Amino acid sequence: MTTITTRTVEYPADGLTMIGHLALPAGADRAPAVLLGPEGLGLNDLQRRRADALAELGYVALAFDINGGRVLADPEEMLAHVTPLLASPDRMRDIGHAALDVLRAEPRTDPERIAAIGYGTGGIIALELGRDGVDLRAIGTINGLNTGRPGEAARINCPVWAGVGSEDPIMSRAHREAFTSEMQAAGVDWRFVVYGGALHAFHHPTVDHTVLPGVGHHPLHAERAWRDFLDLLAECLPLGEPAAAAAQPSS
Repeated sequence: MTTITTRTVEYPADGLTMIGHLALPAGADRAPAVLLGPEGLGLNDLQRRRADALAELGYVALAFDINGGRVLADPEEMLAHVTPLLASPDRMRDIGHAALDVLRAEPRTDPERIAAIGYGTGGIIALELGRDGVDLRAIGTINGLNTGRPGEAARINCPVWAGVGSEDPIMSRAHREAFTSEMQAAGVDWRFVVYGGALHAFHHPTVDHTVLPGVGHHPLHAERAWRDFLDLLAECLPLGEPAAAAAQPSS
């Protein structure tokens, strides 16, 4: 396994002190970089391991924070925090820009080659960065769809990949159709994958606390979605050598 370096980074955003996880690949040269956003419960060990897996491939990766260092395991507390956040594109963009500034300031980062991917809320933040006109090489989102303010999707200047579960009641058929219609009308290079039989947050391993209705793990599709993320990066943010296959980080 390739030796990587990791460290915790603290930075202000949304009135909070965010605590992100930065993973650096072996070597000293600049490398393409990935901004990795978490679901609404916040940055946890699973997202840290995903950042580490990206660094093992050769990317600089920053798993960013949205909850000021907290993991909101209680569904009611999580919704109380995330619902107003998702209703505010400007707040989401501020959180995304703050993390992006940290990633760009890292000396190992090639600032001209950055992609933004995320899960749930983190994926929606990646989309909002695109709608804000940020220069990204790719945007990817799993279980996180929204439609932006009128006309702003035309500012997305990179390919967009999105994936959801077919049985996801939170990212419903209406959400999917609104999102794909927005991308198509804006002339975005977009693609959309529906994972048959999967619920919301199918990418996240089963937890030992209460979850929202319609949420459930689907190990096979979790692995497939991770590979789809890697395929997006290999296409839009290629490394110096062909990207190697990487297994989905285990729980």
